[in-house]
Amino acid sequence: MKNNTINRVIFLGAIAIIGILGIQSYWVINTWNLQEDEFHQTVKIALLQVAKNMATRDSIELPIQDLVRRRSSNYYVVNINNHINSSELEYYLIKELEDRALEVDFEYAVFDCSNDRMVYGAYCKLSDAREDKKETTLGDLPTMEGLTYYFGIKFLNRESYLLGQMWLASLFSVILLVSILFFTYAISVILRQKRLSEMQKDFIDNMTHEFKTPISTIKISANVLKNAKELQDNPRLLRYTTILEEQNQRLNDQVEKVLQIARVERQSFELKKEALQLNDLLGSILNSTALTVSKLKGQLHQKLSKDLPLIQADKHHLTNVLHNLLDNAIKYSGNKPDILVRTEVHKKDIILSVEDKGVGIDKALQGKVFNKFYRVPTGNVHNVKGFGLGLFYAKNICKAHGWTLLLDSEKGKGTAVSITIPVK
Repeated sequence: MKNNTINRVIFLGAIAIIGILGIQSYWVINTWNLQEDEFHQTVKIALLQVAKNMATRDSIELPIQDLVRRRSSNYYVVNINNHINSSELEYYLIKELEDRALEVDFEYAVFDCSNDRMVYGAYCKLSDAREDKKETTLGDLPTMEGLTYYFGIKFLNRESYLLGQMWLASLFSVILLVSILFFTYAISVILRQKRLSEMQKDFIDNMTHEFKTPISTIKISANVLKNAKELQDNPRLLRYTTILEEQNQRLNDQVEKVLQIARVERQSFELKKEALQLNDLLGSILNSTALTVSKLKGQLHQKLSKDLPLIQADKHHLTNVLHNLLDNAIKYSGNKPDILVRTEVHKKDIILSVEDKGVGIDKALQGKVFNKFYRVPTGNVHNVKGFGLGLFYAKNICKAHGWTLLLDSEKGKGTAVSITIPVK
């Protein structure tokens, strides 16, 4: 993966995460505020009803204003303006809160005007309020100036209750946190794999460059040996020298291919375009290919359209592409290759195609053959040698020229690779 692509993924991912975090935070805060308002309204209604019940029981009138006051987020004061029976108060509190499904623990206290203090009533758990009730004084609740008969109620687990009501928002927050952690982990894996990939590329590049020197030395030595007078009189040694020269050239071609792929990946190559006559370039390539095909007792057919217009292309890279396509056609044609090379003019384009009648490629695999190092699986049979770089190189060279490279194949019937070259 290229640096620009990784940077783009990280940048867009960070923006997406920040946006989702903002929306999630806004949603959680709004949900909390709504739950808090609902809690306050429910408590206020319940306490008003408690006051009305006690007033009805004692046949008194309640104050018109400031009947229920909120001193803090979880502490309320209710002005009864009459003597308060703690047992009745606790009964009405539990009843009204349970009727409204407000299952939150609370403690209450009644104001004692004789000593100006809140006399602790009890701590109640609504889940089993009548079984777990403490009547000992645990602490004083704040008093309210200006009132004579009133009681106070404090909800101890208000925050926990509200969080419990926000379970859906909490669940999505946890999922978002896990997603962020997974994204961070995925990015770290990508960066680590990229570093390993760069180390591998550097190693291959250095290795192939190191091979160039001994390959050149072997080539020079083989030429000297081949031209030596002593070897001219010894057919056996001359044959071995020829083999040495051919294998050295083969090794050099493989090293050059790896170096070319490295340049293509890094986009460090420059196209040196010139005006070319495609049929002339094909002529010299097909002559050498015909010798290989004839050794395999196959056939190489040519249907080259006459009077093709000139094209602008890099001769070196185009030659390599054509050699790759013809080599693939030979390798995947079986024992006796049957290959057709065709050129034709279609509208304003020149179409060059290389067709064989070989093993073909399954439809499901055709989209992968242009990937680097990909080779069509052949089971346990490894009679076709190669690195899986030819079509990758050809695709990128055609792309750099602005050409279109297409592959059409059918399993068991052969493959056709075509290059569409626009003519300006």
